[in-house]
Amino acid sequence: MHNTLSRRLLINAVALGCAALMAPAAWAQTKSVGITTIVDHPALDSVRKGVEDELKALGWGADKLKLQFQSAQGNAATARQIAQKFVGDKVDAIVAIATPSAQAAVASTRSIPVVYSAVTDPVAAKLVKSMDASGGNVTGVSDRLTLAPQIDLLLKIKPDAKRVGMVYSPGEVNSTTVVKELKAELGKRGMTLVEAAAPRTVDVASAAKSLVGKADVIYTTTDNNVVSTYEALVAVARDAKLPLVASDPDSVKRGAVAALGMNYYDMGRQTGKLVDRILKGEKPGAIASETGHKTTLVVNETAAAQQGVSLSEAVRKEAGEIVK
Repeated sequence: MHNTLSRRLLINAVALGCAALMAPAAWAQTKSVGITTIVDHPALDSVRKGVEDELKALGWGADKLKLQFQSAQGNAATARQIAQKFVGDKVDAIVAIATPSAQAAVASTRSIPVVYSAVTDPVAAKLVKSMDASGGNVTGVSDRLTLAPQIDLLLKIKPDAKRVGMVYSPGEVNSTTVVKELKAELGKRGMTLVEAAAPRTVDVASAAKSLVGKADVIYTTTDNNVVSTYEALVAVARDAKLPLVASDPDSVKRGAVAALGMNYYDMGRQTGKLVDRILKGEKPGAIASETGHKTTLVVNETAAAQQGVSLSEAVRKEAGEIVK
């Protein structure tokens, strides 16, 4: 009996030893990714969904990947705290959606890979020195649009437009970059940009009202303050019969007349592919930054009627989606 007991103890000890040896190997297979966004709104929510869906499609199930998500709710200080928390958690990668969150993540670590998404100008935001492979810990996907087709769309919606109004946050480098470039591009066509600064979300409605009588059409980018409270902008446009044209297709469903922009869900899938490469061992500094692959034209018939314009047959035929 003593021999039997000894054998059992020996077997148990060996089994425990094997389990202890295997545990680190099993743990090593489990990765963790922190996803952070500056604020919740449809475009950024679509990016996040795309990232999650792509990672799942590439085999990163819950048994292999722990995902954390936190929104800064529009607060830059909170964005920094979230980034620092992910660094403290020693995640394998940080996905930072929108410029302020990406800046916070990049400022918080030089070792953990950071993959940005939905950032208009990653160079001006000082995330990377160029769109080439950075050599550091950062790569990602930009949503930068060529502005000439955006102006073409403005003129298709409002052919006699000369003054383009734009509500933007002066604290968002993604918006100030567009303001500067749009002003120059409009000038080439004998058109002018009428700026209306909205430093906070609560300023958007009053900034939009300041454009009434001064602008022929309003153009909106993916400025996070503006998109967060887009309905307030739509109400002003409707009351003033001032057509609203966006660069974000999700804004059309919320009341813009039209948008020629990135598909943010597809951008999320594109971002997820970069994260997958990093989780499998590639260095982020060896991966060049990318720009979103797909643009689509979406128009809203009801919004057009409410804002005093009619959609031409050419625009209708060009549209990938018509919101009734």
